[in-house]
Amino acid sequence: MTQEDAETILREAGRAPDEDFPLLEAATACAVHEDPARDPRPALDLARTGVERLSARLRSESPEEALAETMAGDLGLTGDLLTYDHPDNACVVAVAERRRGLPVALGVFYLHVARKCGLMVQGVDFPGHFLLRIETPEGPLALDPFSEGRVVLPSELTRRALHAGLTPNVADRLDRLMAPASDRAVLIRLQNNVFARAAAAGDYGRAERAALRRALLDPLDHRPWLDVAAAREGQGALAGALEALTHASTLDGGAALAARAQRERVRLRLN
Repeated sequence: MTQEDAETILREAGRAPDEDFPLLEAATACAVHEDPARDPRPALDLARTGVERLSARLRSESPEEALAETMAGDLGLTGDLLTYDHPDNACVVAVAERRRGLPVALGVFYLHVARKCGLMVQGVDFPGHFLLRIETPEGPLALDPFSEGRVVLPSELTRRALHAGLTPNVADRLDRLMAPASDRAVLIRLQNNVFARAAAAGDYGRAERAALRRALLDPLDHRPWLDVAAAREGQGALAGALEALTHASTLDGGAALAARAQRERVRLRLN
C-alpha cells in the first residue's frame, strides 16, 4: 500500500455512513499514510488470529471473559506503561508488532475482533482514557483495553470521571459515561492523540499529517483544517496555512470567528 492508496482508503471511509465505517482498514491506512514503509500485514494477521481464538473461546466462556482472554492472554495485547508517549503506541501496525500501545489503538483490535465474532462491543469516548462497552445478558459492562480488557466497575468509572474534571452530577450518570461512540469517532480520537503529541513535541510535519487524516475521515468538519493551518504555520508554510483556514471557513459557512481571525493574522504575516 502506498501513501496515495492510504489517502484513497481514508477518503472513501470519510464518505461511508457510520454503520459501514471500515475501522481496521482505515486504521491501517492511517499507519501507512504516516509512514509509507509500514507493512499493514502484521495488523491484519493479528486481527485474523484474534477472530479464530475468540470464536473458539466463546463456546465455553462468557463474552467479556472470552474477549479479554483472547486479546490480552492469547494475543498478548496490553498497555505500554513504560514508554506511553512513544509514537508507535498510536500506530496499529506497530501495536501489532510490539503487542502494546495506547488504549484507543488497542481498542481498534478489540472492536474489530469482537464484531467479527458477533459480539456487541462499542468504543466509549471516556474523558482521559478510552474504554469499551460490551453488551452482556446482565447489561452493559465497561472494559479497559489498556489493562488487559479487565472490567471497570461503576464506582471506578465515577472515580475516573471525577478525576478527569467532570462534575459530580455527570460523573454519577453511567448512561452518559458509557455512551457509545461511532467507529469514526474512535479513529478520529486516535488521530487527535497523534496530533496533540506531535504538536507538543514541535513535530509539525507529523501534526499536519494527523490533522489531514482527520479531515479525510470527517470531510464535513471544519476543525481539522484549523489544526492543519496551525501545523503548517509552525513549519513556516504560511500560504498553505492560509489555504487551510479558507477551507475551514468554507466548510462552516464562515461562522467560526476564531478561524477568520486566525486567517487574517496569517494573511498579515504573508504581506
